[in-house]
Amino acid sequence: MGLQEYQQGLDRSKDSLNHSAEHLNGNLKGKDILSVRQFDTTTLDCIYSWSQEMAEIAEKGYRADVLSRKILANLFYEPSTRTSSSFTAAMERLGGSVIPINEVVYSSVAKGEDLEDTVRTLEQYADVIVLRHPEMGSAKVAAEAASVPLINAGDGVGEHPTQALLDYVTVRKEQGRVDGLTVTMLGDMKNGRTVHSLARLLSSYDVKLNFVSPEILRMPAEIIDELSAKGVSQSEHEDLAEVLSETDVLYVTRVQKERFDDPAVYESVKGLYVVTPETLQAGKETLTIMHPLPRVGEIAKSVDSYTRNAAYFRQMENGLYVRMTLLAGVLGKLPT
Repeated sequence: MGLQEYQQGLDRSKDSLNHSAEHLNGNLKGKDILSVRQFDTTTLDCIYSWSQEMAEIAEKGYRADVLSRKILANLFYEPSTRTSSSFTAAMERLGGSVIPINEVVYSSVAKGEDLEDTVRTLEQYADVIVLRHPEMGSAKVAAEAASVPLINAGDGVGEHPTQALLDYVTVRKEQGRVDGLTVTMLGDMKNGRTVHSLARLLSSYDVKLNFVSPEILRMPAEIIDELSAKGVSQSEHEDLAEVLSETDVLYVTRVQKERFDDPAVYESVKGLYVVTPETLQAGKETLTIMHPLPRVGEIAKSVDSYTRNAAYFRQMENGLYVRMTLLAGVLGKLPT
């Protein structure tokens, strides 16, 4: 059965968490990590604290033995540099081993093997699976087939929960809090799974969210409605200047070329927003600038040295600590 057939079942349960995406309640052991909807503020507090302990382990510069003899299968159906290497580094920092599967086109999948069979095969070799796949809902399908914990590393334009968690940790470290902040997301709201997940995660806090994008790349209505139902203050704009002065965190995203069927449409919107030192002069001195990377021109490189508040490479560092936390957590090895 292919993913198009799976989608019918996924649509029926799209608004609810099934057994494989249960709420975590501060306990990650044996759990799948599929959606930010699994995380309440208590669990997020735990993730923040645990990630600081993981930073101490990483900063010692040697392999710990927390996950000694444990094996991760890194299953990536889409190209990835940051997320794939981050999970690899996280597993190896904790003393585990990795089966890297980044060129899926050359594997049994290219011979017609479906996702369920691939996952059931890999669980014979690995203790945990990390999956990235171009189809929204694929992580849930894979988790239902797997008997080992599965972590969603991005499913199409759906969610990217581990990115949202590292973004949360970055916001909290840079700003010292989450409640009371105004977060402005700039760029591709339609296709950006990072902004979809982060908006949902932040909805557990007292925040104001601004979405700045061209009309054709607006935040999906279902996410706007979901946030509205939770009482989140939000607004949509096409001009960053309308909201920059009130912004505490500016979260910039690239326009995702790979999600466009018509190259001409991509070309018409790709360069609409470019953050420069001149742009930032209208912002707060305490403004935190974030980006999930890669950037393709939407933040000028001169911003890197212009302000200490350019936090995107610190985001990547925090990603290592958060993914160490998740791997140790689902394998029952979190520090106490």
